[in-house]
Amino acid sequence: MRENDQGKIRVYELAKNLGIQSKELIKLLEKEGYKVTSSLSTIPGKIANQLVKKSKVKEGKKEKKKKKEKGKNIHKKEEIKDNTITIGRAISVSELEELMNVPANEIIGSCLKLGMQVTINQRLDFDTASLIAEEFGYTTKLAEDFNVPEIEEERYEIKKKTPVVTVMGHVDHGKTTLLDYVRKTRVAAQELGGITQKIGAYNIEYNGHKITFIDTPGHEAFTAMRARGANVTDIVVLVVAANEGVKPQTVEAIDHARAAGVPIVVAINKMDLASANPDKVLSKLSKNGVVVQEYGGNVLAVKTSALKGEGIDELLDAIILQAEDLGLKAPTKGLGIGTILETKIRKGLGNIATVVVKEGEVKTGDSFVAGSTCGKVRLILDENDKKLEKVSVSSAIQISQFEDLPEAGDTFRVVRDQRTARSLSEIMKMRERERELSQQQSVSLSSLYEKIEEGKKEILKVVIKGDDAGSVEALSDSLKDLSTDLIKIQVIHAGVGPITENDVMLASASKAIVIGFKVHPYSRAKKEAKKRGVEIKTYGVIFEIIEDVKLAMVGLLKPEKEEVKCGEVEIRQIFEGSTIGKVAGCYVRSGEVHNKDIAVLIRDGKELGKTKIETLKRFDNDVKVVEEGYECGIKLEVIEDFKAGDIIETYKVVEKERTI
Repeated sequence: MRENDQGKIRVYELAKNLGIQSKELIKLLEKEGYKVTSSLSTIPGKIANQLVKKSKVKEGKKEKKKKKEKGKNIHKKEEIKDNTITIGRAISVSELEELMNVPANEIIGSCLKLGMQVTINQRLDFDTASLIAEEFGYTTKLAEDFNVPEIEEERYEIKKKTPVVTVMGHVDHGKTTLLDYVRKTRVAAQELGGITQKIGAYNIEYNGHKITFIDTPGHEAFTAMRARGANVTDIVVLVVAANEGVKPQTVEAIDHARAAGVPIVVAINKMDLASANPDKVLSKLSKNGVVVQEYGGNVLAVKTSALKGEGIDELLDAIILQAEDLGLKAPTKGLGIGTILETKIRKGLGNIATVVVKEGEVKTGDSFVAGSTCGKVRLILDENDKKLEKVSVSSAIQISQFEDLPEAGDTFRVVRDQRTARSLSEIMKMRERERELSQQQSVSLSSLYEKIEEGKKEILKVVIKGDDAGSVEALSDSLKDLSTDLIKIQVIHAGVGPITENDVMLASASKAIVIGFKVHPYSRAKKEAKKRGVEIKTYGVIFEIIEDVKLAMVGLLKPEKEEVKCGEVEIRQIFEGSTIGKVAGCYVRSGEVHNKDIAVLIRDGKELGKTKIETLKRFDNDVKVVEEGYECGIKLEVIEDFKAGDIIETYKVVEKERTI
């Protein structure tokens, strides 16, 4: 035991020597009559030695007890030793079933206790598998093959690189039309509704210079996708219609470019229109921090007509000039690294992704990791589906094939071999699972609290499936933004691909609707939906989904109840009987009175009580309604403290449809 110069020792050091926690030692010291404030407090060596001696005596007694029971525990220890299983960073339920010789349904049951809904083929990370194994009397050991590999960055030969240019701006200001002219293609015509609904990446050559363009959607629903575009780009071309000027998405695009530290080149488009007012555009841009050279700033601005092709060459010259001023350079050789722009499942190619290479090279046959998935480069395609063997910095290409779809925005990284890729993938999956488990606990607690706090707040649950990750993300964000104080939109699952049975079963269990964007349900999913009463809605344009969900929200809201005044009566006589009790003889002064109306008793302008009409009579007959100018007899529920001259106002409850 180490003591300091004053013959004292800190509490946490002594606790470590004794093999106990600091808080346990603090309690023990208090029992001995020595009070300390924290684990950093010091105690005299004399007291410490006394505690150590007492601890040794206790340990000696324990050791004797252990020796006596040694023979009894031999078989038990051997059993524990035999029950150690070795697994990797992840293992499927079926594999765990074989290793432990425990039925899969019992393992799935244990997962449910942890709040996890799994299938027999689902993979569990090491920590989760260890918890499950422990429940069945097994201990786990991590396989040596799954140790974290060292990644040596090998990117070199720094050269001038092709600029990556992102085209941004407000919806319908001509971004895609501009690119159409540059590429001599008609991308816009292929999009339903004439609106770009996914990121497209294109490589062009102009006067011996290469430029990589990223076309981002301009509608507010795609804010997240525009943000990703800005994060991988070198230059932003901000397209502003000369006739409409600066709009909300124009300002958002400026903010994204500014946040990413990316210079802007302005394209004042639609100059062919008679209503074009470029001066107004430039003035409004300067108010938003984009000061062009005309106004004494350093931002390049070009007047264009994408429809007629006017000013396009000048715009490309401006981009090249801006790129030269930036002095763009990057390592052109070595293991490639890039950013995932878009992901999808493509017939005949499987899981593919659009990648912009930021450094190094990507070749056919390369092993790679992207987020928590990995794969091998089977195929590299440009935007025209032309096969390529090798690409370098600033290339925008489609890569096949990923084991699972990565997330848009994930880093794509080439590694030395498949073993390294798989190891890194397993590590990332484990980390993601840890985050998910943490979020599940947080969400469940927060949801419970919200329900208590929100009282009667309604929740519309939605399962979203789409043809690509960007559209799914945009739709998910848009629907969440529809939430109000009265109703909350909760996206319980969002994914890429057709609508499956699992999607339907999840919706059924959660009482949700299923929305498909440019995807359709499998036939078995349709049957399951019909069987379980799950509504599936499919669309080709995002904005139609948003409108329909708004309507669904209105339908989901419980009607607002409102009391509407029906009539007003004056009590003129009081009748009492042993069997009927107290009845008011009344005259209807205005409106009409209904049987079972709400009745408010008023005297001298003050409300005395509120109840219901129990019976309404005309002479000796029960009636449903008495109109203005007629006499009637009214018996009130509960209230009998009325007299001649009192007023009864009558109301009925009507349900009013709520709007959002």
